[in-house]
Amino acid sequence: MTDDMRDIVLGVVVALGCAGLGWFARTALWRRALRRKQAFFGLPEHAECLAVVGREPGGEAAVHRHDVFALLELSAAAKECGAHIRLVAHDATQQGFGERTEFCLGGPAGNRRTAAHLASMLPGVRISADPEPGPERGSFRIGAEQYRVEPGITEYVLLARLTGGQGARPVFVFCGQRPITHQAAARYLARHHERLHRKHGDEPFCLLLKVVNSQAYGPDVAEFVADVTKAAREPMPAAAAQPSHRAGEKT
Repeated sequence: MTDDMRDIVLGVVVALGCAGLGWFARTALWRRALRRKQAFFGLPEHAECLAVVGREPGGEAAVHRHDVFALLELSAAAKECGAHIRLVAHDATQQGFGERTEFCLGGPAGNRRTAAHLASMLPGVRISADPEPGPERGSFRIGAEQYRVEPGITEYVLLARLTGGQGARPVFVFCGQRPITHQAAARYLARHHERLHRKHGDEPFCLLLKVVNSQAYGPDVAEFVADVTKAAREPMPAAAAQPSHRAGEKT
């Protein structure tokens, strides 16, 4: 074998070795990211999770189309974890939480499961269910702060990851002032789950998001407003029972 041939063979061997090491490194990083995602969502491979949905107002069995779109976002995340979603109506779910991951979509007025989660795990949250149209209808009160809805302009949604104890599977709550906010929150969760996992680990959290100008942008523009975990998990003080508004908010 000539020197030139030897150099060519050595070059090919080195190139193959580098390619192999690169493939192993990429695979290791991908597996590590997948394990983190599975841990965050509580979805090991072949696991089953529940998607609990409410009824569309005025409908007998229909799910609002934006909740359907939110389910598509969550189904994609579950599929990447190697798990699958089972759809359940809010009034057909009579079981505790922690055994399986749960995605709960809808406000307490249309989803009994959400109402139960808010009452037991987020007692600092109040949502106005005034049947009469007015500025307070659908507003959020979290601790001493109030957040009003301006349909199509400014709409708020709570995105919460709740757990029932050590080793329990999480419950993800998507509770918004309008159905389009559920899709926005599901998309936010799918896009930012790595950052949320780095910040919160396995601890519960409750975030307030604002969906901006949905009449023009749909669910695409969702802004982080505040981490309201502490206020949402503490019983609401009596002083907060009376209306109060954030500085600069229209009355």
